Amino acid sequence: MRKLITLIALFSLATFSLTARDFLLKSPDGSIELIFSDSGSLSWSVNRNGATILEPSVIDININSLNKQAGESFREVKYSVINDIITATVPTKYRWIQDCCNQMTVDYGDGLSLIFRAYDNGVAYRFYLRYSDGFEVTSETSEWKLPAGSKAYWANEKNPDYITHAEAFFKERVIEEIGYDTYCYLPVSIKTPDGLRLVITESDLVDYPNMMLRAGEGSTLKAEFPHIIDEYEMRTDRDVTVTKLADCIARCEGVRYCPWRILCIGDDRELLENTLAWQLGGDETYGDWSWLKPGKISWEWWSAINVFGVDFKAGVNTDTYKYFIDFAAQYGLEYILLDEGWSASTLNIVEAQPDLNLQELIDYGKSKGVGVVLWTLWTPMMKDLEHILDVYAEWGVSGIKIDFMQMQDQNMVRFYERVASECAKRHLLVDYHGAYKPAGLHRRYPNAMTFEGVHGMEHDKDSADISPDHDMVLPFTRMVAGPMDYTPGAVNNATKDDYNPLWYHPMSQGTRSHQVALFVAYESPLMMLCDTPSKYYQAPEYVEYLAKIPTVWEQTVAQEAEAGEYLLISRKTSDGRWYSAGLTNWSGRELTLDTTFLGEGQWEAKIHRDGVNADTWAEDYKIETVTITAGDELPVIMAKGGGWVAEFIKK
Repeated sequence: MRKLITLIALFSLATFSLTARDFLLKSPDGSIELIFSDSGSLSWSVNRNGATILEPSVIDININSLNKQAGESFREVKYSVINDIITATVPTKYRWIQDCCNQMTVDYGDGLSLIFRAYDNGVAYRFYLRYSDGFEVTSETSEWKLPAGSKAYWANEKNPDYITHAEAFFKERVIEEIGYDTYCYLPVSIKTPDGLRLVITESDLVDYPNMMLRAGEGSTLKAEFPHIIDEYEMRTDRDVTVTKLADCIARCEGVRYCPWRILCIGDDRELLENTLAWQLGGDETYGDWSWLKPGKISWEWWSAINVFGVDFKAGVNTDTYKYFIDFAAQYGLEYILLDEGWSASTLNIVEAQPDLNLQELIDYGKSKGVGVVLWTLWTPMMKDLEHILDVYAEWGVSGIKIDFMQMQDQNMVRFYERVASECAKRHLLVDYHGAYKPAGLHRRYPNAMTFEGVHGMEHDKDSADISPDHDMVLPFTRMVAGPMDYTPGAVNNATKDDYNPLWYHPMSQGTRSHQVALFVAYESPLMMLCDTPSKYYQAPEYVEYLAKIPTVWEQTVAQEAEAGEYLLISRKTSDGRWYSAGLTNWSGRELTLDTTFLGEGQWEAKIHRDGVNADTWAEDYKIETVTITAGDELPVIMAKGGGWVAEFIKK
C-alpha cells in the first residue's frame, strides 16, 4: 500500500524537542530574523528590524510511494556560515558577488532534510530528499502570510492547466481584494503598508514544476504547482490542449534538492541590487565558456522586415539579411536574428525558405564578424532536439531563439534544461521566448543568455500597454528573477497623445532618451535592437550611442528608485567606464546624480538627455559632453516618459 508522507520538522538552536517550540535564525547583520514554530506542522515567520513582515506561514511537502513516515526519525540539526565570492561568467549586475548568509540544515533519518538561509537582503528555504528509490511529490505547501493591507503587482492568470506565456500586464492590487479566481506566476512583488518591498520568487528550478501564487484568506498568498502533463493534443503548430494530468507534481529518482523558495527584502532602491535569485541558482556546469559572447543583436520582426532606400525587394531573402549583417558589422553588433518565417515551415526548421541561402548568409556574417541566431518553435525541438542542433552547429549558427513553450510543469522544466545543455555542448547560445521567468538556469548554463516572460516591446505593435508607466514596474517585478528580453531601441518615439499601435510601422511610447536608458537600466546579456537598420541609418547619433553600451556589467550601484515611478542606476563596464541611467514614468522629473561611485579624478561625461521639447515631440534629444570630478552632482532632468543616460570615461 502506498503511504502519504508529510514532513514535520523540528528546529532549535541548542536543544531538540518533539513538543511545540519556536526557534530563531538571524541574518549576518542581525536585521532579519527567521522564527520557526513546530506545532505538528512546520511554519515560519520573518521579522526585519523588529517588525513582522511574514506572519507564521505553513510549509510542507507530501511524498507518495514510500513506506516511511516523515518526522519520526529526527537525526540532527547543523548550522553553518557561508561566506564565498562567486564569479559570474556572464555578469548582469556584478562580476563578483559575495554570497554571505547563515544556514540551518535539519536532517531526518528517513531521508528528508530542510535547508534555511538568512541573508542581509532576504531569506530562502528548500527541501532536500535523499531516497534510493523513485518517488512522487504529490503536493507542496508554501504559504506567505503578509502584513494586512499589503499590495502586490499581480498578473491575472486564469488557465486551469497553467498554460501561459508569462506576458501578462502587472497591476498593483491590495492582496485582500484580489480574490481566488486568478493566480500569478513568479516573481510577485509586494509593498507592505510600511513601505518595505518584498519579492517572492524561486531558484535552482530543476526537474520540478514552476511555483504559482494564488490569494487566500486575508493577505495570504498560497503556492500552487502544475501537475505533470502526461498527455496533450496540438491545437496548432504551437498551442496545446491538455488531455491527461498526472496525480503528482513531480516524479523523482534518488537524491534531489527541491527549488529554493525566496523572499527578497529591502526598499525599492535595494531591490535593484538584489542578486539572490542568481546566487541560489545552483553551480555552473561544464568548465570552458570562453566561446560564449554576450552582445547586441539586430532584429527584424518588430519592424516587419521593413527596409527602404535599397535596390532589392525586402523580405525573407538573402539580400535583406545581408543588409542586416552589414548594419550590425558597421556598428559593432555581435549578432543578427532571423525570427519566425525564415524556415521552410514552423515545423521544418532544418530547411530555409527558397529565397534564403542560409549557408551563404552565415558565411557572410562570419566574414563580417557577425553571428546568426535562428528562431525555432519548441515542438520540433522537443521531438528531435539533438539532430536539429547538430544541423545548426554544422551550418555555423551562433544560437537559437526558442519560442512558445507556455507550459510550466516538470516535463517542460526538464526540456528547458535539456535545451541549455545540448546547446552548450555545441557552443550555441539560447534566448527563451514564450517562456517562464529565469529561475537559476542562466547561472548553471551561462549560454542561457536571456528570457522573455515579460510583456515586452513586441506589443507596441498591437497594444498601448507598453508605456513608461509599465517600464517603471518591470525592474521591481520580472527583472528581479533575472535577464529580461524586452527588446528596446525604437527610432519612432511618441508622447502619450501621439502614440498609435501600428503593426508594420511600430513606435514606442516615451522619449528617445527613454529608449536609450532602457539599455542601461534593463538587464539582458543578449540585448535586441528592435528597429530596422534603415531607420537607424537616419539616426546615426542614436545608434552610435546605443552600440557602445555593453550588455554585461562588472558592478551596479542603484542611487534612487520608487517602483512604478522612477529609478536612477549606475553600472561599471569591464574596461573601467561607467554608465548612469535615469528613467521615469509619464511624470516629468528632476533628480540629482551623486557621482561619488566614480571614485576619484576627472571624468568625461557624454550625456544623452531629453530635449527641451521632448514633452511634445518625443524624439527630441540632445547629446552633450561635460568634464566632471568624481563626487560632483549632475542634474538629471527628464521629460514626461523620459530618460537620461551618461557614459563616464576617466581622463
